Amino acid sequence: MVALIIIGLPLATQAQKKGRASASRGSDGRVKSITVDNLPGYSDKWFHPGMYIAPNFSRYKIEQSTAYTQARNVSANSIISPGLSVGFIADVRLADNFSLRFTPGASFITRRVEYQPFGYTPADSILTQEIGGTQIDLPLLLKFKSERRRNTGLYVIGGIKSSVGVGNRRKDPARNLLRASSGDVAIEYGVGLDLFYPLFKFGPELRFSHGLTNLLQPGTDVYSRSLQSMKSNTVTLYLNIE
Repeated sequence: MVALIIIGLPLATQAQKKGRASASRGSDGRVKSITVDNLPGYSDKWFHPGMYIAPNFSRYKIEQSTAYTQARNVSANSIISPGLSVGFIADVRLADNFSLRFTPGASFITRRVEYQPFGYTPADSILTQEIGGTQIDLPLLLKFKSERRRNTGLYVIGGIKSSVGVGNRRKDPARNLLRASSGDVAIEYGVGLDLFYPLFKFGPELRFSHGLTNLLQPGTDVYSRSLQSMKSNTVTLYLNIE
């Protein structure tokens, strides 16, 4: 019995010190709160599934056709429009601080381009062309994360995303003369925060996407001929749950 007490005392003392290390104390030495490490061993698992919902703001990065803007005196301006993305997450651990993420999803996006004759300021002189639809996104990303500090961690992310349009919303033919290709490839990068909770990990992430493909489809209308390039540009706030 005495031997067990002698052996147990150092272990109990060590456990007590370990418990106090996670306690927050005031100036009088009293314990104010105790921080619990949620989801211990989470980063050691090789695979993490999840899902996300993501509001986005998208527009076209446009280049005007000099010949037609000079001849017809028309200027074009791309307008930022809100949208929404939803999808799933498949995160594969590559190393202690690296993981590969595949995040397929669907995006509901509307992009607008305003046209206005030079020298005219009335609002009724502005004509808007709208391209809206649903697209399937297939991003493949590399995630680099910092060391976890209690229940918080920072990370940066980057990679490439391919997209294909599966549906267009064409309600008003006069507003849908401008056409865009359905396939796109974009470079993506961003920064995020991992927040560990008792049952899941929540990760708000801000990501930027820059299209590499000229999506403009040639047309005979003045709107299409006034442009020579039209590339996607999107900012998205991902709310990830894993």
